[in-house]
Amino acid sequence: MKDLKERAVRGGFAKLCGQAANFALRLASIAILSRLLNPEDFGLLAMATVVTGVYGLFTSAGLSSATVQRDTITNAQVSTLFWINIAVGAVLALACVVTAPVLVAFFHEPRLFWVTVAISAGFILNAAGVQHFALLQRQLRYIALAVIETVAQVASSAVAIAMALAGFGYWALVAMAIVSPAVTTACMWLTTSWIPGLPRLKVGTGAMLRFGGTLTLNGLVIYVAYNLEKVLLGRFWGADALGLYGRAYQLVTIPTENLNWAIGGVAFSALSRLQHDPVRLKNYFLKGYSLVVSATIPTTIFCALFSDDIVLVVLGPKWVEAAVIFRLLSPTVLIFGMINPLSWLLLSSGLQGRSLAVALVIAPLVISAYLIGLPYGPNGVALAYSTAMTLWLVPHVLWCLHGTPVSPWDLFLAVRRSFLSGIVAAAAAFIVLLYFGQQGHSLLRLTLGGCVMAGVYCYMILHVMGQRAFYLDLLAVMRNPSLDRKAEY
Repeated sequence: MKDLKERAVRGGFAKLCGQAANFALRLASIAILSRLLNPEDFGLLAMATVVTGVYGLFTSAGLSSATVQRDTITNAQVSTLFWINIAVGAVLALACVVTAPVLVAFFHEPRLFWVTVAISAGFILNAAGVQHFALLQRQLRYIALAVIETVAQVASSAVAIAMALAGFGYWALVAMAIVSPAVTTACMWLTTSWIPGLPRLKVGTGAMLRFGGTLTLNGLVIYVAYNLEKVLLGRFWGADALGLYGRAYQLVTIPTENLNWAIGGVAFSALSRLQHDPVRLKNYFLKGYSLVVSATIPTTIFCALFSDDIVLVVLGPKWVEAAVIFRLLSPTVLIFGMINPLSWLLLSSGLQGRSLAVALVIAPLVISAYLIGLPYGPNGVALAYSTAMTLWLVPHVLWCLHGTPVSPWDLFLAVRRSFLSGIVAAAAAFIVLLYFGQQGHSLLRLTLGGCVMAGVYCYMILHVMGQRAFYLDLLAVMRNPSLDRKAEY
């Protein structure tokens, strides 16, 4: 168990570093491309990804998680799953091409045809790397994964920026969507050195397919629930409104996506190995949950207080209308920071059925919110969405924890120090905001406000709240010598 702890902590640290680099690169590419392209260009791609995003959920078919979650797995099983992924990817690419005329008719936008056809290539590219990714994740090789993600981000961003400078417009975004999976898959093949064998029948993949199927259905329901507003905004308010909402939505989800991706993958891998040891599973989960929430709280505060400055600095003056949308969506940073980690607990414990049931309840809730806010445009949709997710938080937590080794009281104890520290940090940041008002440069306000808030928050949580020992323990584990990472299936 000590070995697992060390590998999990080291893997988590590697992923955090990788995601920090990826976060910076994504922000930089967003800032540059937002100045080179128009809201309409982003809105056009958002229209295409309404459908391609749904298809993308089926690319892995949940089989990467099935590979990671299994106690033991054979080469024959992984090879069979690889070819299933390839077949699914090919079908999805064909479906994407067939759907292109439907998108053109629905949005009354002829340019969508070739955009959608071009993006379809990404399905096969992604499918070819699903099992290689799962093997790296299963082996907790997160340093390698972090490097691969960074290389892919640099390559795709460089291509997109070069094409935008050359005047290719929205095709720069299309190229970015294709280059990223191509580079990622190529790097994963080189890193794992694993070559799949021929598919075989009766090798024990039935249970894995059922697990993956449930997970895929869960992802589909969640995707539709969290993206239908983009369809509605594009259809009734046009590409410009969708472009503004889409940029604000992407900007506000970057922190939680990066944080959950950094810690979630490691946590899922580690917790899956503890599914038959409820005491250790509980302890590991609460530490991971506490880490995510402690990072999410100051991020939420920062987004809410400095939304105008963030949009001006990152996106530029022509996106100023997105600032209100960004502020209205900022509460969801904390909400998702608190509910996303619960999926680690459910899936690692084999409770994917409950996860699906939760998704089936969330979907009509947020869709109803979209419909209520739609007559008021992007601002109304953003407000309704944030309100619905805030109201759903407590029922979601109680439902997910029911019958698991973790109680709601355990969760409260794990996050109470972070919340109290966040309140004090928010007050300090608000004072900075009041002092400056609208005077000074946005970058200056962001820098000073962020430094003050981060300093106060860190002092509160490390010294006043007594969490110093917790983080020193993590650092002590990371200082240990590298662990042997022999290949395993």
